[in-house]
Amino acid sequence: MRWIAASAALWAAAACGSETHQGPGFENLGGTGGGSVTTAEVTSTATSSSGSAGSGGAPAGLGPPYPIVLAHGFFGFDQFAGLDFATYFYEVQDHLADHGEVYVFTPAVDPFNDSTHRGAQLEAAIEDILATTGHAKVNIIGHSQGGLDARVVAHDRPDMVASVLSLQTPHGGVYISDVALELIDNPGLSDVLDWVVQTFGAGLYDTIDGNTSISAAFQQFSTPAIETFDQAYPDAPGVFYASVAGRSDYSLGGSACDVDDAPPFIAAWDDERDPIDPLFSVTEAISDGGFGDPYPNDGLVRVIDAKHGRFLGCLPADHTDMVGHLFGDEPGSNNDWDYKQFYVDLILWLRAQGY
Repeated sequence: MRWIAASAALWAAAACGSETHQGPGFENLGGTGGGSVTTAEVTSTATSSSGSAGSGGAPAGLGPPYPIVLAHGFFGFDQFAGLDFATYFYEVQDHLADHGEVYVFTPAVDPFNDSTHRGAQLEAAIEDILATTGHAKVNIIGHSQGGLDARVVAHDRPDMVASVLSLQTPHGGVYISDVALELIDNPGLSDVLDWVVQTFGAGLYDTIDGNTSISAAFQQFSTPAIETFDQAYPDAPGVFYASVAGRSDYSLGGSACDVDDAPPFIAAWDDERDPIDPLFSVTEAISDGGFGDPYPNDGLVRVIDAKHGRFLGCLPADHTDMVGHLFGDEPGSNNDWDYKQFYVDLILWLRAQGY
């Protein structure tokens, strides 16, 4: 039981809530920072912009640059207990708005469930975003499990998704989940854990209901389950996939992080080292494989497991540093990496690719 509690606590710390700033005309969509865009302005833009017609002569929707959807990971939420300051992508949405990216949305999905369930919820949110903005597609940037959710949406609705960028996503599973599942691989215990989350989490999460299942989430992160996931959700033709990994515990990543064509905003940090947060000291040690550090990781997800599509490289960031937690905390002593600027640079790079 100590392993279960420890694993749950670590995953919880790896995910605080998603942004909820709602500008006019974007109610219930996770909003845009700055509140500078109205529904009337969106409609005006949609009607004045050129675009090809879809089937039956209906407008196909606005082209690039497409809206950005930030998809949260396991334990993520919209407003935690009604508090909007504890956001998942901490202050990222406002920072992007200050740099001209006003179409940034952070929809919340079930904090505890597999990505088939969460992906369906994310798909519904994206449908609303497209209906509101008038765009044809979105770019999804998913952190941790959010990257798996994004792959579900891209597979099921490639017509709505231009790109999927995953950050520290366990595409190859999470080794620590294999360890934890050895303890909770009991139907009775799994039912109890789900009941506890559903009962006591309902007052803290708007998205928790009778289908919420923390055991389903842990199951999905296991090695066998992630192999099944890959078979069920192959990459969709026409969707651009890219990934970024994190490395910590002072590791430079070695050959696992070598990328010949890494974007400059990532390659610039090749020599920066990140001290592991005490929160991840145990899981990092388990994940790295022991002496010699053969498996560089971010404290939870190994670099080799975070690769999917075009691998852009590694950043000196543990699993919480990538989203600015806890609450804007610096990544570590003598580590100057700036997570807010990273999102600005990432989206600028994405725009340069035509998305």
